[in-house]
Amino acid sequence: MRKLVAVELVSLDGVMESPEEWAFSYSDDEMNEANAAGMAASDALLFGRRTYEGMAAFWPNQPGGTPMVDYINSVRKFVVSTTLEENLAWNNSRLIGGSERGVAREIAGLKRQPGKEITALGSGVLVRSLLRKGLLDELRLMVHPVVLGSGKRLFDDDGERKTFELVDATAFGSGVVSLIYRPSAGQGS
Repeated sequence: MRKLVAVELVSLDGVMESPEEWAFSYSDDEMNEANAAGMAASDALLFGRRTYEGMAAFWPNQPGGTPMVDYINSVRKFVVSTTLEENLAWNNSRLIGGSERGVAREIAGLKRQPGKEITALGSGVLVRSLLRKGLLDELRLMVHPVVLGSGKRLFDDDGERKTFELVDATAFGSGVVSLIYRPSAGQGS
């Protein structure tokens, strides 16, 4: 069975909103290698509507020829939304819509198909839903050494308690720390 992995860029205070405004100044060769390894392990991306719309407005307009641009523009993309129309313009994009139960069934079906990992990027509402439904296998946090003070956080104040097991931790020279967690027994898929 394929793993469903969420990759999140977060600040020290848990903000994940608008990482393009604060995270990329911390990129370095070590992080680029980690990103390349993540891309090599994944053959599908999963987005919520808001993240998809932001990514679709940016990435198709970037010149090809770099691993990140080529990967993001060519990989299969699944978009969870109840408001988007069926015909998504970004290359290899497919809508997953309907009821919450139907969406969960379809994502579980994707996990049963042969292939590499499925990577959810950003999409905080979707990631929280995946955790509630027991569909998320790993949570990979790239914690950046900055406190933003405000913005959307990965976890709401009113969310339920979840426990995780630390699988790996890597500190980069830029001060970013990569933390890989799996939901504790009985909480993941």
